[in-house]
Amino acid sequence: MDILINVALIAIIVALFNLIIFVHELGHFLAARWRGLQVDRFQIWFGKPIWKKEHNGVQYGLGWLPFGGFVALPQMAPMESIEGENLGEDGKPLPKVKPLDKIIVALAGPIFSMLLALAAAVTISFVGKPRDFVETTEIGFVAKDSPAHKAGLLVGDEILKINGEEVDGFLGSLDSVQERIMLSKGNEIEFVVNRPGEAQPLTLISKFDIKETRWWQRSGLRRVGIWVPNTAIIHAVQEDSPAERAGLEPGDIITKVNGETLTNFSQFMSVTSQSPNIPVALEVERDGKSVPLTITPLIPTNNPKKDAKVGAVFGNGGEVDVKLVKPSPLEQVGDSVRMMWVTITSVLAKDSSIGAEHLAGPVGIGSVMFDLLLSENGWRRLITFLVLFNVNLAILNMLPLPVLDGGHVVLSLGEMVAGRPVKAKILEIVQTAFAMVLLCFFLYITSKDIGDKIRPKSPSKWIFPEQSA
Repeated sequence: MDILINVALIAIIVALFNLIIFVHELGHFLAARWRGLQVDRFQIWFGKPIWKKEHNGVQYGLGWLPFGGFVALPQMAPMESIEGENLGEDGKPLPKVKPLDKIIVALAGPIFSMLLALAAAVTISFVGKPRDFVETTEIGFVAKDSPAHKAGLLVGDEILKINGEEVDGFLGSLDSVQERIMLSKGNEIEFVVNRPGEAQPLTLISKFDIKETRWWQRSGLRRVGIWVPNTAIIHAVQEDSPAERAGLEPGDIITKVNGETLTNFSQFMSVTSQSPNIPVALEVERDGKSVPLTITPLIPTNNPKKDAKVGAVFGNGGEVDVKLVKPSPLEQVGDSVRMMWVTITSVLAKDSSIGAEHLAGPVGIGSVMFDLLLSENGWRRLITFLVLFNVNLAILNMLPLPVLDGGHVVLSLGEMVAGRPVKAKILEIVQTAFAMVLLCFFLYITSKDIGDKIRPKSPSKWIFPEQSA
């Protein structure tokens, strides 16, 4: 059954990809028809067609490389070495096209993508989406020996600003604590915090670390080792584990560890992972009553990392607000435009840890869509993602680079000013060269998409030794 569900979800994702590509290319196609340009082909996916059909002089097809799509418009920018000589049906050279017509056709694709984004945003404004937002900025956990710990950040601190900019929540917006840390620039991160007992806000300077990855994976993102308060509620207990031996049950809420009030379940895992074969005193809330327990973490025999485990799985800590909200369509599109702008500027910034490798290709995007569909209210989250995706598609295509729609606009504007187009042979060489560069870049980020999936798998079940006496 799981296989059938996964196949169905993959089919949905492929269909959505094709819809997104189709709508974008449909914009070019309709604009070209309107302005009287010759259309040779309308194809979804690249490569030699595995299916094609000609109708009214246009070859419609489906390529074998599942990446993008195109409308072949020989009068826009000649690429004769790839598409053949640009001749009409009578064998004569095609007539020249006005620069304004080229601009209209080039802009039509991004406009249609934006319209699809707006349609998705309108849908969300009616059906709603999970807020997926952590509202508090209070610190509930500081990892031992982390950059935050060394900087002096404490549990209970309320973060007001990061690098001089106010924060809005801990997670779920570009202004949140986590995003400001990940997108920060420079070698240090400045925190302004309210601390209980202090009359004035404190300014603390923190370094950051980046999780190590293998060469075939994307590099990690900046982190300082903090999280918000949450409830340490037990979701599941593995059979014959230290948790079961200690008497922990699903639904238990751990309130204290070794006499210290628990503010975050990461605090519990931090203590137990570093305490192999050492009894740890717990206070557990069960059915409204406080129950004292003792648990002895053990190193599983099948754990390559050799850190101690207890065999308990924590449930939702309650910090993420998932209630449905209905933002306006313009707010959704505006947020997506801002996110795209921040992404591009971060990639270009020399003192940022965000690079081109952190962009995603179809494999990465499809993986995100798959995970969204598996989540609760996944279809709502997926429609929300389509807003961001189509806005990104529109903006990226408007970059003033050869082959892209923005490149066609720039060339057409140059033709208007100079009174003549760029020489066909030069333009063909430039466009072909850039197409190859774009393909190499595409393959590079796709390799990262795949590489991120190649990770050592943790055992589905820990094998614990007998508890020492």
